Amino acid sequence: MIRGMDSLVPRPGPVALVGSGEYLPVMLEVEAALIAGRPPRYVQLPTAAGEEGSASIDRWVALGARQAARLGVEAVPVLALDRATADAEENARRVAGAGLIYLSGGRPAHVVATLRGTRVWEAILAAWQGGAALAGCSAGAIALTAWVPDLRDRGAAPGDGLAVVPWLRVLPHFDRLERWAPGMGEGVAAHLPPGVALVGIDEETAIMSEGDDLRCWSVWGRRAAWVLSADGRRPFGAGEELRV
Repeated sequence: MIRGMDSLVPRPGPVALVGSGEYLPVMLEVEAALIAGRPPRYVQLPTAAGEEGSASIDRWVALGARQAARLGVEAVPVLALDRATADAEENARRVAGAGLIYLSGGRPAHVVATLRGTRVWEAILAAWQGGAALAGCSAGAIALTAWVPDLRDRGAAPGDGLAVVPWLRVLPHFDRLERWAPGMGEGVAAHLPPGVALVGIDEETAIMSEGDDLRCWSVWGRRAAWVLSADGRRPFGAGEELRV
Protein backbone atom coordinates (compact mmCIF):
# COMPACT_ATOMS: atom_id res chain seq x y z
CA MET A 1 0.00 0.00 0.00
CA ILE A 2 1.24 3.48 -0.87
CA ARG A 3 2.29 5.42 2.21
CA GLY A 4 -0.59 7.55 3.43
CA MET A 5 -3.21 5.59 1.51
CA ASP A 6 -4.16 3.59 4.60
CA SER A 7 -5.79 6.75 6.00
CA LEU A 8 -8.23 6.64 3.06
CA VAL A 9 -9.40 3.09 3.75
CA PRO A 10 -12.80 3.08 5.51
CA ARG A 11 -12.67 1.90 9.11
CA PRO A 12 -15.54 0.89 11.37
CA GLY A 13 -16.97 3.59 13.58
CA PRO A 14 -17.24 3.40 17.37
CA VAL A 15 -19.75 1.23 19.17
CA ALA A 16 -21.68 2.32 22.28
CA LEU A 17 -23.52 0.00 24.66
CA VAL A 18 -25.91 1.90 26.90
CA GLY A 19 -27.56 0.87 30.17
CA SER A 20 -30.63 3.12 29.76
CA GLY A 21 -31.65 6.61 28.66
CA GLU A 22 -31.57 6.55 24.86
CA TYR A 23 -32.91 9.73 23.22
CA LEU A 24 -33.21 11.51 26.58
CA PRO A 25 -31.40 14.71 27.62
CA VAL A 26 -29.41 12.78 30.23
CA MET A 27 -27.61 10.89 27.43
CA LEU A 28 -27.26 13.79 25.02
CA GLU A 29 -23.51 14.00 25.61
CA VAL A 30 -23.05 10.36 24.56
CA GLU A 31 -25.05 10.72 21.37
CA ALA A 32 -23.33 14.02 20.54
CA ALA A 33 -19.92 12.38 20.90
CA LEU A 34 -20.95 9.48 18.68
CA ILE A 35 -22.19 11.61 15.79
CA ALA A 36 -19.52 14.34 16.07
CA GLY A 37 -17.52 14.60 12.86
CA ARG A 38 -19.90 12.26 11.04
CA PRO A 39 -22.81 12.96 8.68
CA PRO A 40 -25.67 14.68 10.55
CA ARG A 41 -28.00 11.80 9.79
CA TYR A 42 -29.26 9.99 12.91
CA VAL A 43 -30.78 6.61 11.99
CA GLN A 44 -33.07 5.30 14.73
CA LEU A 45 -34.47 1.76 14.89
CA PRO A 46 -37.29 0.98 17.38
CA THR A 47 -37.04 -2.68 16.36
CA ALA A 48 -36.90 -4.01 19.93
CA ALA A 49 -40.38 -2.57 20.55
CA GLY A 50 -41.79 -4.14 17.39
CA GLU A 51 -44.17 -6.38 19.34
CA GLU A 52 -45.52 -3.58 21.55
CA GLY A 53 -47.93 -1.92 19.16
CA SER A 54 -48.20 1.40 17.36
CA ALA A 55 -48.39 3.59 20.48
CA SER A 56 -45.00 2.34 21.68
CA ILE A 57 -43.44 2.76 18.23
CA ASP A 58 -44.83 6.29 17.94
CA ARG A 59 -43.34 7.11 21.34
CA TRP A 60 -39.87 5.92 20.29
CA VAL A 61 -40.05 7.85 17.03
CA ALA A 62 -41.06 11.02 18.87
CA LEU A 63 -38.30 10.63 21.48
CA GLY A 64 -35.73 10.12 18.74
CA ALA A 65 -36.94 13.16 16.82
CA ARG A 66 -36.64 15.38 19.89
CA GLN A 67 -33.10 14.17 20.59
CA ALA A 68 -32.07 14.73 16.98
CA ALA A 69 -33.45 18.27 17.22
CA ARG A 70 -31.35 18.90 20.34
CA LEU A 71 -28.31 17.67 18.43
CA GLY A 72 -29.15 19.71 15.34
CA VAL A 73 -29.17 16.65 13.06
CA GLU A 74 -31.71 14.83 10.91
CA ALA A 75 -33.82 12.12 12.58
CA VAL A 76 -34.24 9.10 10.29
CA PRO A 77 -36.60 6.52 11.81
CA VAL A 78 -36.31 3.10 10.19
CA LEU A 79 -39.37 1.05 11.09
CA ALA A 80 -37.87 -2.41 10.72
CA LEU A 81 -40.37 -4.02 13.08
CA ASP A 82 -40.66 -7.54 11.64
CA ARG A 83 -38.90 -9.69 9.06
CA ALA A 84 -40.81 -8.19 6.13
CA THR A 85 -40.05 -4.58 7.00
CA ALA A 86 -36.45 -5.43 7.93
CA ASP A 87 -35.96 -6.97 4.49
CA ALA A 88 -37.60 -4.08 2.64
CA GLU A 89 -35.23 -2.36 0.22
CA GLU A 90 -36.75 1.04 1.02
CA ASN A 91 -35.85 0.69 4.70
CA ALA A 92 -32.35 -0.51 3.87
CA ARG A 93 -31.80 2.55 1.69
CA ARG A 94 -32.75 4.82 4.59
CA VAL A 95 -29.72 3.56 6.53
CA ALA A 96 -27.27 4.78 3.87
CA GLY A 97 -25.33 7.91 4.77
CA ALA A 98 -25.87 7.54 8.51
CA GLY A 99 -23.58 9.24 10.99
CA LEU A 100 -25.09 7.35 13.93
CA ILE A 101 -27.28 4.22 13.97
CA TYR A 102 -29.12 3.47 17.20
CA LEU A 103 -31.04 0.38 18.34
CA SER A 104 -33.36 1.37 21.19
CA GLY A 105 -34.95 -0.67 23.96
CA GLY A 106 -37.57 -3.39 24.24
CA ARG A 107 -37.07 -7.12 23.75
CA PRO A 108 -33.55 -8.17 22.66
CA ALA A 109 -34.58 -11.52 21.16
CA HIS A 110 -36.99 -9.69 18.85
CA VAL A 111 -34.17 -7.46 17.60
CA VAL A 112 -32.08 -10.46 16.64
CA ALA A 113 -34.92 -12.49 15.13
CA THR A 114 -36.07 -9.48 13.12
CA LEU A 115 -32.76 -8.13 11.79
CA ARG A 116 -30.41 -11.07 11.30
CA GLY A 117 -29.78 -11.81 7.62
CA THR A 118 -31.96 -8.97 6.31
CA ARG A 119 -31.28 -6.08 3.95
CA VAL A 120 -31.57 -3.60 6.82
CA TRP A 121 -28.97 -5.42 8.91
CA GLU A 122 -26.64 -5.67 5.91
CA ALA A 123 -27.06 -1.91 5.39
CA ILE A 124 -26.33 -1.27 9.08
CA LEU A 125 -23.14 -3.33 8.95
CA ALA A 126 -22.03 -1.62 5.73
CA ALA A 127 -22.61 1.85 7.21
CA TRP A 128 -20.83 0.98 10.46
CA GLN A 129 -17.88 -0.61 8.66
CA GLY A 130 -17.72 2.54 6.54
CA GLY A 131 -17.35 4.75 9.61
CA ALA A 132 -20.81 5.37 11.07
CA ALA A 133 -21.19 5.03 14.83
CA LEU A 134 -23.36 2.16 16.07
CA ALA A 135 -25.18 2.21 19.41
CA GLY A 136 -27.59 0.01 21.30
CA CYS A 137 -29.41 0.72 24.54
CA SER A 138 -30.80 -1.92 26.88
CA ALA A 139 -32.24 -4.55 24.50
CA GLY A 140 -30.29 -2.97 21.66
CA ALA A 141 -27.04 -3.28 23.61
CA ILE A 142 -27.67 -6.95 24.41
CA ALA A 143 -28.52 -7.71 20.79
CA LEU A 144 -25.14 -6.39 19.58
CA THR A 145 -23.36 -9.10 21.58
CA ALA A 146 -23.49 -12.86 20.95
CA TRP A 147 -25.52 -13.66 24.10
CA VAL A 148 -29.18 -12.74 24.46
CA PRO A 149 -30.77 -13.70 27.80
CA ASP A 150 -34.40 -13.16 28.65
CA LEU A 151 -34.04 -10.97 31.73
CA ARG A 152 -37.79 -11.26 32.37
CA ASP A 153 -37.61 -15.06 32.53
CA ARG A 154 -34.41 -16.18 34.25
CA GLY A 155 -35.22 -19.82 33.46
CA ALA A 156 -35.23 -19.29 29.69
CA ALA A 157 -32.16 -20.37 27.76
CA PRO A 158 -30.16 -17.48 26.24
CA GLY A 159 -30.11 -17.15 22.47
CA ASP A 160 -27.52 -15.94 19.99
CA GLY A 161 -27.05 -12.26 19.24
CA LEU A 162 -25.94 -10.21 16.25
CA ALA A 163 -22.33 -10.65 17.39
CA VAL A 164 -20.84 -7.25 16.61
CA VAL A 165 -18.88 -7.77 19.85
CA PRO A 166 -18.97 -11.58 20.33
CA TRP A 167 -16.39 -11.60 23.14
CA LEU A 168 -18.52 -9.34 25.36
CA ARG A 169 -21.71 -10.00 27.31
CA VAL A 170 -23.64 -7.12 28.85
CA LEU A 171 -26.21 -6.65 31.59
CA PRO A 172 -27.88 -3.23 31.07
CA HIS A 173 -29.88 -1.54 33.83
CA PHE A 174 -27.31 -3.22 36.07
CA ASP A 175 -27.97 -1.17 39.20
CA ARG A 176 -31.69 -1.95 38.90
CA LEU A 177 -31.00 -5.63 38.18
CA GLU A 178 -28.91 -5.86 41.33
CA ARG A 179 -31.81 -4.57 43.41
CA TRP A 180 -34.15 -7.08 41.76
CA ALA A 181 -31.79 -10.08 41.84
CA PRO A 182 -28.72 -9.49 44.06
CA GLY A 183 -25.65 -11.42 42.94
CA MET A 184 -27.04 -12.06 39.48
CA GLY A 185 -23.90 -10.68 37.84
CA GLU A 186 -21.53 -13.04 39.61
CA GLY A 187 -23.89 -15.93 38.86
CA VAL A 188 -23.77 -15.19 35.14
CA ALA A 189 -20.00 -14.61 35.26
CA ALA A 190 -19.45 -18.06 36.79
CA HIS A 191 -20.51 -19.62 33.48
CA LEU A 192 -18.59 -17.45 31.01
CA PRO A 193 -16.83 -19.25 28.16
CA PRO A 194 -13.07 -18.71 27.85
CA GLY A 195 -12.16 -15.36 26.32
CA VAL A 196 -15.55 -13.76 27.03
CA ALA A 197 -16.02 -10.84 29.45
CA LEU A 198 -19.17 -9.73 31.26
CA VAL A 199 -19.91 -6.04 31.85
CA GLY A 200 -22.79 -4.64 33.87
CA ILE A 201 -23.84 -1.17 32.70
CA ASP A 202 -25.81 0.97 35.13
CA GLU A 203 -28.74 3.09 34.07
CA GLU A 204 -27.92 6.47 32.47
CA THR A 205 -24.44 5.09 31.71
CA ALA A 206 -22.69 3.90 28.57
CA ILE A 207 -19.48 2.29 27.44
CA MET A 208 -18.06 3.54 24.15
CA SER A 209 -15.33 1.88 22.12
CA GLU A 210 -12.17 3.82 21.40
CA GLY A 211 -12.62 4.24 17.67
CA ASP A 212 -12.70 0.83 16.02
CA ASP A 213 -10.86 -0.87 18.92
CA LEU A 214 -13.67 -3.00 20.34
CA ARG A 215 -11.46 -4.26 23.17
CA CYS A 216 -10.94 -0.81 24.66
CA TRP A 217 -13.91 1.14 26.04
CA SER A 218 -14.46 4.39 27.92
CA VAL A 219 -17.25 4.96 30.42
CA TRP A 220 -19.74 7.82 29.98
CA GLY A 221 -22.69 8.96 32.03
CA ARG A 222 -23.87 9.28 35.62
CA ARG A 223 -23.09 5.95 37.20
CA ALA A 224 -20.71 3.05 36.60
CA ALA A 225 -19.86 0.08 34.42
CA TRP A 226 -18.79 -3.11 36.17
CA VAL A 227 -16.46 -5.84 34.97
CA LEU A 228 -17.87 -8.96 36.58
CA SER A 229 -16.28 -12.29 37.41
CA ALA A 230 -17.19 -15.25 39.59
CA ASP A 231 -14.91 -13.75 42.25
CA GLY A 232 -16.44 -10.29 42.33
CA ARG A 233 -16.73 -7.04 40.45
CA ARG A 234 -14.70 -3.96 39.59
CA PRO A 235 -16.39 -0.58 38.99
CA PHE A 236 -15.36 1.94 36.34
CA GLY A 237 -16.68 5.49 36.51
CA ALA A 238 -17.13 8.19 33.90
CA GLY A 239 -13.90 8.94 32.07
CA GLU A 240 -12.24 5.68 33.02
CA GLU A 241 -11.06 3.11 30.50
CA LEU A 242 -11.78 -0.59 30.62
CA ARG A 243 -10.35 -3.35 28.45
CA VAL A 244 -12.08 -6.63 27.71
